Amino acid sequence: MVGRNLIRAALACLVLALLPSYTVTVAVMSVDLGSEWMKMAIVKPGVPMEIVLNRESRRKTATAVCLKENERLFGDSALGVSVKNPKMVYRHLQSLLGKRHDSPQVALYQKRFPEHQLHEDPVRGTVYFKSSEDVQYTPEELLGMVLNYSRGLAQDFAEQPIKDAVITVPAFFNQAQRRAVLHAAQMAGLKVLQLINDNTAVALNYGVFRRKDIDGTAKSVMFYDMGSSSTTATIVTYQTVKTKESGSQPQLQIRGVGFDLGLGGFEMDLRVRDHLAQIFNQQKKSPKDVKENHRAMAKLLKEAQRLKTVLSANMEFTAQVEGLMDDIDFKAKVTRAEFENLCADLFERVPGPVQDALTVAEMKLEEIEQIILVGGSTRVPKVQEVLLKAVGREELGKNINADEAAAMGAVYQAAALSKAFKVKPFLVRDAAIFPIQVEFSREMEEEEEGIKTFKHNKRILFQRMAPYPQRKVITFNRYNDDFEFNINYGDLSFLSEADLRVFGSLNLTTVRLSGVGDSFQKHTDAESKGIKAHFNMDESGVLLLDRVESVFETTMEEKEEESTLTKLGNTISTLFGGGPSEPAPNVTDPVQEEEEEVPLDSGKEAKNGIEKDTVTKETEDLEKNPTEEKIEEKSEEAGTKAEAPEEKEEEKAGNTETEKKIKTQKKMKISEDVTVELVVNDLPDPTADDLIASKKKLQDLTDRDLAKHEREKMLNSLEAFIFETQDKLHQEEYQQVVTEEGREHISVKLREASEWMDEDGYAATTKQLKDKLSQLRNLCKDMFFRVEERRKWPERLAALNTLLNTSAFFLRSARLIPEEDQIFTEVELNMLEKVINETSVWKNETVLEQEKRSPSERPVLLSKDIEAKLALLDREVNYLLNKAKFAKPKIKSKPKNSTSAGKENKTIPVAEETVPPVSEESPDPQSESQESHDSAPTTESTLHPDSDSQSQATEATGTTESTKKGPPDEL
Repeated sequence: MVGRNLIRAALACLVLALLPSYTVTVAVMSVDLGSEWMKMAIVKPGVPMEIVLNRESRRKTATAVCLKENERLFGDSALGVSVKNPKMVYRHLQSLLGKRHDSPQVALYQKRFPEHQLHEDPVRGTVYFKSSEDVQYTPEELLGMVLNYSRGLAQDFAEQPIKDAVITVPAFFNQAQRRAVLHAAQMAGLKVLQLINDNTAVALNYGVFRRKDIDGTAKSVMFYDMGSSSTTATIVTYQTVKTKESGSQPQLQIRGVGFDLGLGGFEMDLRVRDHLAQIFNQQKKSPKDVKENHRAMAKLLKEAQRLKTVLSANMEFTAQVEGLMDDIDFKAKVTRAEFENLCADLFERVPGPVQDALTVAEMKLEEIEQIILVGGSTRVPKVQEVLLKAVGREELGKNINADEAAAMGAVYQAAALSKAFKVKPFLVRDAAIFPIQVEFSREMEEEEEGIKTFKHNKRILFQRMAPYPQRKVITFNRYNDDFEFNINYGDLSFLSEADLRVFGSLNLTTVRLSGVGDSFQKHTDAESKGIKAHFNMDESGVLLLDRVESVFETTMEEKEEESTLTKLGNTISTLFGGGPSEPAPNVTDPVQEEEEEVPLDSGKEAKNGIEKDTVTKETEDLEKNPTEEKIEEKSEEAGTKAEAPEEKEEEKAGNTETEKKIKTQKKMKISEDVTVELVVNDLPDPTADDLIASKKKLQDLTDRDLAKHEREKMLNSLEAFIFETQDKLHQEEYQQVVTEEGREHISVKLREASEWMDEDGYAATTKQLKDKLSQLRNLCKDMFFRVEERRKWPERLAALNTLLNTSAFFLRSARLIPEEDQIFTEVELNMLEKVINETSVWKNETVLEQEKRSPSERPVLLSKDIEAKLALLDREVNYLLNKAKFAKPKIKSKPKNSTSAGKENKTIPVAEETVPPVSEESPDPQSESQESHDSAPTTESTLHPDSDSQSQATEATGTTESTKKGPPDEL
């Protein structure tokens, strides 16, 4: 409990302040999207970082959706159906994202889930599930349903709408897979602030809670994450760096990543499931093969998952399934040794990601300070044993939440990206695992034979483990007409053959440029600076081609600005009637793009002074573009230095030379946008119409679910009303307010409604149920009203009697104040007396009239009328109390014939003598008045804002002590 409180205290320190001055919703969320489970977290005003609980109050939710004929189920409800009817439940969708139908990953999915049949999309070449002849769903659409459900859970938990989210994806997701997740989120109506790699989110969560331990010395940590379907080892370096915006800030940098796509807990579950199926077949309790029964295998898979969890803490466990197949029960004992033997080859692969990560980072194990476990499958004892032996450590780090670290790190990033929150900066430098290069062919002519050939060129755009987000520019200097180039993955030799087959197409996009030749013809007098293609790898790791432009440079003559001496001469000549000299044209220095050359891994120097194609890195910021101002300043400085020698020569030549206008050469940059056509080669994206259709399909399902929920709610309300009202008819307080005939009539109607419910009600529409409930409520509303009124009478009448007594006592006390000290006018006192009398008369007459009436008749004594009388009387009393509190004591002028102050004091009555004694039965007027004043709507500051200063001024004018003790102050 103490640990949890400490964590909450630490969380409260993370998000510093809420910035928005508007009333719109500002909550953001994160989704740790795993292949088997997902975790959500939110940040909202007053809740810094919190894991979302689902409807079963669990902190994680199954990434599964069940599609029945007329309803959808998610999470644990969907898993429950998977045992009874696995064909209706779709899960482990992550492995199908961004995959073609001929991918080995699709074949593996069909093997693991034979109840589903995956069909090929004839247009995109991807896969889809065919639910029926008319209904089919793509993996992106099913994932969109899951994301929409996760948003619903987050909105219920946050109690406000949520639109912005950060979603985690595996670090090894390629471009097609990342785009597929973005399409799924778009179908769900989510605005994705960023796709963050799950290992980066874990590293961010770890660093945020250890900000004080990060300094200028680099510290490296390895996170070993074994989840349901894959395993990733990540080396992260923490260090403080200096920034222009916020000074010294902590930073994490991804140094190396190693992964195994097939090593995970789900593969262990499947092997245990197959082992249990083999045991059942060996028992020969049924002539059928249990592996051919999809429902039985689903039951065994659920039991295998439970078995693996129990064996992590026990040496043996008895698996049992009731009615596994043909009403035959199954029971078998499995030991931990048998489990480890089943997964022996999997455990041998445990050290692989560690070695790969070290190789990529070019580091040794000794440089890693700590190895921290992440992911649910790292709880398997054998995994920890093998990993400990491989890294040669005494222990492994277990000081973060293996299940929730990614969700918490992602939601911190969501708060940082949102404009509604201000968080402590924590810089993140993620890395692209797969290199990307640009390939193009160029025409070459042999000097001797005069034969034209084409040379294929490759230029690395993003190296392996290149940090992102990052912008880069590639310049083509040898083209003066339309051409095309390709964007492909670079050297992927570090992947195994199996991983390469799963990876998919190595070709990303073909870029076709048109309008290049026209731009050269338009600027024949200018010097070409090449065709520049601007690339951007954004925060989500998705590569974008921002624009392509044809750049030229031209020179123009510009008159230099006149010297100070010349200006002075022109001014003098103007004063004596001469006209001013013609001013020089104001031509600003052209803006040039500041670029940093990046070394090329291939290509030779061009001949005849022609520059080679170059790849450059933009130094402009991702959000702002201050390059123009900075470059312009640099250009001015350069111009000043160049002109200095000329100015010295002019000074030597004399004042006559300095008055001349010198012509200088200025370079101007001209850019023309080039038309770009993109041809996607890895996996075609769905068209805009397809996205709209998918979004509408999902929205229709959501509306259907809401309508179904509303109908169920109305059905439950009708049932509850019938049963509760039938029970109330037998209670005494209800029997008093309705006649025997009326009670019988209500009872008959309720019985008819109950019979209608049993026969037709469960098939009725929402409108029919609503109308039936409305009819019954109208029938019983008079009875309910009379009962409710009789319940309110005692409390309301007691309050009215008390206020009448205190008001009358206050009125008597006010009338006893001497005339020379009276602060109330006669009109005010008469008004209070009138209200007291009218209220008392109304109460007595109405109560008497009500006593004459039968309880079954509509009452004349209404609680709302009593409350109105209470409010009127209370207002009159409070008005006088406020006046008494802020009234100033009257200043007595000293008589001319008085000889001492003592005689003057004898003429002023004392407060204690003017107020009659209070009996034990009577309420305390002072306390009652004070209580009434405290509840009065008029405040002290409203009536007399400077009452304190006025009192001091009154005392300064000579008010005597007895005057200050007078009745007004007592009141």
